[in-house]
This record gives sequence, structure tokens and C-alpha cells, in this order.
Amino acid sequence: MASKKKRVKTKFDWKEFKRQKVLMFWAAIFVIYGVIFYYLPLGGWVIAFQNYKPALGMFKSEFVGLQKFQQLFSDSSFLGVIRNTLAMGVINLVLTFVAAIVFAILLNEIRMKFAKKAVQTISYLPHFLSWIVVTGILRDILSGTGIVNELLMKAGATDQAINFFANPDYFWWIVGFSNVWKETGWNAIIYLAAITAIDPSLYEAAAIDGAGRWAKIRHIILPGIRPTVMILLLMNVGNVLNAGFEIQYLLGNGLVQSVSQTIDIYVLKWGISQGDYAIGTAAGIFKSFVSIVLIVLANQFAKRTGDEQLF
Repeated sequence: MASKKKRVKTKFDWKEFKRQKVLMFWAAIFVIYGVIFYYLPLGGWVIAFQNYKPALGMFKSEFVGLQKFQQLFSDSSFLGVIRNTLAMGVINLVLTFVAAIVFAILLNEIRMKFAKKAVQTISYLPHFLSWIVVTGILRDILSGTGIVNELLMKAGATDQAINFFANPDYFWWIVGFSNVWKETGWNAIIYLAAITAIDPSLYEAAAIDGAGRWAKIRHIILPGIRPTVMILLLMNVGNVLNAGFEIQYLLGNGLVQSVSQTIDIYVLKWGISQGDYAIGTAAGIFKSFVSIVLIVLANQFAKRTGDEQLF
């Protein structure tokens, strides 16, 4: 007969707790902070199932079940909003993800320490700029008299200036490349840290075997940072619907409204501006639900392929 495994009961070690009382104190502060600001507000989700009236509050407003969700998905404009959010989210994910990895590898190949530090510092400075400043720069660069139109006309690519902000075909890509410019340097920091953690002896062994820079990148650096890449990819997949709010709101206009509206803007428009807090909450719940589903599916895919997992 197979021997039954005995469960080992672990006793709470008060001595260890007292020894680490400072750590426990600060851990408790962050736990309390998380409960107050992240979990307690979830109680407000009940608004999505009510015909919520601010004067009555959550406890006296009429309960209507899934009526607000039915109203949400029967609105054709909301379906367009989902399309826009997914499209810009995927573009942002692919462009920023790939750009950060490529930039980190290229930066690692710079042998001059001063030049490397200077490029790295300059590259992550845009991360600290607000989207107000970034959109102002974009408007100047892409205006009729901006540098992009000047270069295109001098190169003979176009006879007249292009109105980038009036053509819906350009809007998603403007958003995508602006995110690349703003976040690539900052996102590359973690990949640089992963590259520096690779055992230097691997480079020495590869050099003895006659491997060049490209061979080292392909056979040492890319496999070495793969666990980091997979973890960050899994985390970022859940943020696909967080395509943004500021840049779409600031650059959007009546000519590109059909492609510039995101779920966050929809919530602002209907949930706050129109005073329909229930429909705005329902849209937010849908966004959170899709994000959770995407993370779970991506994690299961990583589990089947044997890669790093979140849980």
C-alpha cells in the first residue's frame, strides 16, 4: 500500500515576526492601501446593475439586472469603440514591445560607455513628458508646414502637404508611433537589466568558437532575455484595452472621430458628461473582464509552450 503523505503543520514563528517587525509594518501599510484604493471601490460595480440616480445612491436606486449591458452592446457606436480600442491596443503592444527589445539590444552593443549612457538618458526622457506636451510636438511636426511634410515634398513623395489629422487612415499609426517615441527608452531599461544578467562566460565561449555580434545576439542574448520577454508580454496582453485616453482625446476631432474613440473616452462621454454612470460602469466592467480573460488565455498558452508564466 502506498504510504500516505503526512501533512506538516507549520507553526507561526513569533520570534521571526518580531525580528522582521519593520518589514511587516510596511507590508501592512501597502496591504491596507491596496484594500482601500483597489478592492473597496469594486463595490461600486453594483451601479452597472442599477438604474443609478446620484440623488438616491447605490442602496436606493432601482435594480435592473443586465439591462445596462444590453443597452451597451445594442449601441452600434460602442462596437466601433471596441474595434478602435483593440486596434490601437494591438498596434501599441506590437510596436512598443518590439522597439524596446531592439533598442535594448542595440544599446547593449555600444562599446563607448559615455555614448551609451548619453543615448540611454536621452531616450527615456520623453517618458516624463505629459501627453499635452507630446501632442503639441506632434501637431508641430505633422502640420502642413511641419518637418514631415517638408521632407516629403522635397523628396518628391507628395506634391502638397498632407493633413495627417484629417485622414482616419493615419490616426492609429500616429498613436502607435507616438507611444514608441515616448516609451521605448523607458521600456528598454528592464531588457538592458536582463541582458547584463547574462553570464559573461557565454560571450567568451562564443567568441572562441568564432561567433560574431549577430551570432551572439541570436544565440545568447535573445535566449537569455526570453523569460523576461515572456513575463512582460503576458502582463502587457492584459493591457490591450488600455489603448490610451489622453492622446486620442487631444488629437481627436470630428473628421477622425470614427477611429479615435476608445472605451475610456466612451465612459467619459456617456458615464460622466451625460450623467449615465451606470452605462459608464458597465463599459468599465466589460473592459476589466476582457483584460482578465486575455491574461488567463495568454498564461495558458505560455504554460503549454513551456515558457514563463504569471501564475
